[in-house]
Amino acid sequence: MGSPDPRQIDGMGGADPLTSKVAVDSKSIRAGVDVDYLFLQVFVDQAIVTDAQNCGNILAGIGPFVMERGLITAKDGETQVRIFMENTGQIAVAPIATPGGKVSYAGEARIDGVPGTSAAIPLEFRDTAGSTCGALLPSGNPVDMVNGVSVTLIDNGMPCVVMMATDVGATGYESREALDIATELKSKIEAIRLAVGARMNLGDVSGKSVPKMMLVAPPPASAAPSRCAASFPTAPTPPSACWAR
Repeated sequence: MGSPDPRQIDGMGGADPLTSKVAVDSKSIRAGVDVDYLFLQVFVDQAIVTDAQNCGNILAGIGPFVMERGLITAKDGETQVRIFMENTGQIAVAPIATPGGKVSYAGEARIDGVPGTSAAIPLEFRDTAGSTCGALLPSGNPVDMVNGVSVTLIDNGMPCVVMMATDVGATGYESREALDIATELKSKIEAIRLAVGARMNLGDVSGKSVPKMMLVAPPPASAAPSRCAASFPTAPTPPSACWAR
């Protein structure tokens, strides 16, 4: 992947936590499961590889991959791929379009922030609540006050800390470039992340890739509702922010 190097110049990591990821797949021997999937997050500028989280983006590609590589046989029309997520011990089911017994990538499904369209791959998650932290709301509260900021600590497949962007001095509509240089904002968010580790049953999270920090803002009055989030990767020094809208 080219780590540790901020540009990952000697690898394929893409110089971004969003793309510096690895999936390890194998044919499963578990009852009712087709394939075992282990997700690994490769830090960009540190020599760290962690299995502390799942990744839904990579998960969506597991079904097509295992059929292309012959780990399972595709059916005509649609193939339900049952995936055991080794990171959390949970199961996801991915229905993949397989006309004529071959994976089809053509389709009109699109995601904001991602160019082009493709075949839809809906994912059905089973029993994901508390898969890492032990409970959907690991602190037992729908809202906690941390460093003067109201936050929701939640684990529904990924440990996350959700807060209003305005509560930490942001709008929720900053560009990635603006977030990258917002040193004071990133330090404030990182301090919250470190403070909630014990409350989320994650212990010391200073060197971990979880929990993910989410800033929420309402959509512009002139626009249709959309998903807005800023995800700040881990310390010790918070690297570039990841932005999706």
